[in-house]
Amino acid sequence: MPSATPVAVALGVALALASGASLAQYKVIGPDGKVTYTDRPPATTDSKVTALNGRGGAAAAEAVMPLELRQAVTRYPVTLYASTGACEPCDAGRAMLRQRGIPFAEKQVQSAEDGDALERVSGGRDAPTLAIGSQMLRGYSPEVWASYLDAAGYPRESRLPVGYQYPAPAPIVERRDANVARAAPAASAPEAPAAPPPASPTGIKF
Repeated sequence: MPSATPVAVALGVALALASGASLAQYKVIGPDGKVTYTDRPPATTDSKVTALNGRGGAAAAEAVMPLELRQAVTRYPVTLYASTGACEPCDAGRAMLRQRGIPFAEKQVQSAEDGDALERVSGGRDAPTLAIGSQMLRGYSPEVWASYLDAAGYPRESRLPVGYQYPAPAPIVERRDANVARAAPAASAPEAPAAPPPASPTGIKF
């Protein structure tokens, strides 16, 4: 039986490596320069991590977050619901989250449809409203926000990786092409919380 040629062996090795890399979600370059592929981000922060499969820079930044912060983000993601107009409480809340190094998505009330969606998910039309996991905090109160972030396990000082960029604000209701919107069935409304907290006097309503 003829033995495998060097070309066939090399091709087999290349295919095996390519298959392993295609199943991985992260490319990790260790301090020693060694490259590995894995489906989970490393727990240490001394490696360079690149997200694969189109997850983009946000996933790569999340991968190099300290374990404590990454766990909080996974269990209790933070979303800030804010107004696009003049809103000092919104600005103060946004600044507080960034100063503390809280990764968050910002959803803005840009239309009456957005206002209706905010009322469905939070039980009110207050801006700002902060969502920490399933908990809705209506109106800005630095003490209340801080206590809930503490309870969710977020560090009290910024632990974000260098160069972290917050995602751009987006409307609460995703805008779609008019023709697509007419053809698509209406989306079901999110379930409102059973007992939303009372609105803070520092917030505004729509």
